[in-house]
Amino acid sequence: MLSRRRLMSQVASMAAATLAAPNLASAQSSKTLRFVPQADLALLDPVQSTGLVIRHHALLVFDTLYGVDEQQRAQPQMVQGHVVENDGLLWRLTLREGLKFHDGQKVLARDCVASIKRWGVRDSYGLSLMAVVDDLSAVSDNEIQFRLKRPFPLLPDVLGKAGTNICVVMPERLAQTDPMQRVNEMVGSGPFRFVASERVPGSLNVYAKFTDYVPRSSGETSFLAGPKIANFDRVEWRTIPDAATAAAALQTGEVDWWEQPISDLIPRLKSNRNLKVEVLDRFGAVAMIRFNHLLPPFDRPEMRQALLGAIKQDEYMIAVAGEDRAYWKDGVGFFAPGSSMANDARLDALPSRPDVDRVKQALRAAGYSGERIVFPVPTDFPALNAMSEVAGDMMRRAGINLDYQALDWGTVLQRVASQQPVDKGGWNIWCNYSTGISAVNPAAHTYLRGLGRSGTFGWPTSPTLEQLRSGWLDAGDESARVEICKQMQVQAFQDLPYIPLGVFYQPTAYRTSLQGVLKGFPLFYNVKRA
Repeated sequence: MLSRRRLMSQVASMAAATLAAPNLASAQSSKTLRFVPQADLALLDPVQSTGLVIRHHALLVFDTLYGVDEQQRAQPQMVQGHVVENDGLLWRLTLREGLKFHDGQKVLARDCVASIKRWGVRDSYGLSLMAVVDDLSAVSDNEIQFRLKRPFPLLPDVLGKAGTNICVVMPERLAQTDPMQRVNEMVGSGPFRFVASERVPGSLNVYAKFTDYVPRSSGETSFLAGPKIANFDRVEWRTIPDAATAAAALQTGEVDWWEQPISDLIPRLKSNRNLKVEVLDRFGAVAMIRFNHLLPPFDRPEMRQALLGAIKQDEYMIAVAGEDRAYWKDGVGFFAPGSSMANDARLDALPSRPDVDRVKQALRAAGYSGERIVFPVPTDFPALNAMSEVAGDMMRRAGINLDYQALDWGTVLQRVASQQPVDKGGWNIWCNYSTGISAVNPAAHTYLRGLGRSGTFGWPTSPTLEQLRSGWLDAGDESARVEICKQMQVQAFQDLPYIPLGVFYQPTAYRTSLQGVLKGFPLFYNVKRA
């Protein structure tokens, strides 16, 4: 990693060089928004990965049946509304008028049904819904019908969830693709359409305003809810892995918005009166070390528990977010701080002072004898790269025979999706983070599931966690749900589906000429240039 002094020097020199050249921003159309994403958009299909950059891309191209507002309340989006009958066992959803796909075809109920079914195979929250669905059908062109085995009052919440693997609607012909195979043709009904002909992998992705998009006619735009107004004719995603280059481009106006500036650069960006630096997401990002539970040696809980003794959360958070505690929290368990389900049960499992020698002894007692541990690291993803460097150093000091594989983000995503042995492209351990909004409760907390091979990357198996989660979904009041989450946290510290590393609050930086930037995460409707 660059030292702060060297990085600042590079930023200053690059900014000076850019300022000496003709100002490209002045010649650019005011109707084009230029955005630097956190990483390259290596995959396009939002059902295929939990990558946040894919979610942001999906919400440009696709629309959802419901959307949550800033208060996490599910609001109708593509649906006009719904009716619940038969003591909660029958839901009838009616599509609103004016919905059209980017290929000119009208959005029909059968498109929605096929999209829900495909998504419901891959998403953990979707799996919970589909487990209680007796029948899902299109009873007409504009009505979707759910017949349930038992009541599921959170149905709008799951269809409008803000976490990764969102439930987007695509044409039936695409939604009928095997859920385990990628859809590469991006045809949605969202406010922007994907311009595939201009895509340059690793460099550029382009979105054009969909002129036939009809926003909701009522309500207030709030996070994923309300009218989605596209004020730009064109949105360009420019992948710039080098932080100095991205910072210089933002300061000189060559780009409008940098999603994730690194912590060393925050003071410099804050001092620029033409820039605004703010945290959009109040729930932050839940950082973790994720194990592959299918392969030795971390298929053994003793091995996972042994590494827990070497964790000091603040080391990881400082590496990612800097010394300013306004941008991170340690002492964090398995639920996002600030949520009603966050608790301190069994937090004493996190050592106040790690003892590497004891960790070495615990590893030997767990049966570790020097096996190669494959650790894929995305060097072009600053937050994950920083976490990985701390974790890599920790594991080496603990005596782990570490195969530290420095890769690009797209390659890492493909690698961690593999359930193969390490000699056939598999992996053992990696650093990741999930949205805090996905970890406010057990419902959408993908990484707290115990589904085995049918779950998300890592594939832990925990019948107890699953039973507790089911009890939470069926609980009748808030106090009962809080108590269940305490039990879940105790169980999670025993099973260790992952090691929690804290929560960080990633600021974003954009030109002050942009107005209407919504809270939550980067969204490209409602934003306009002053």
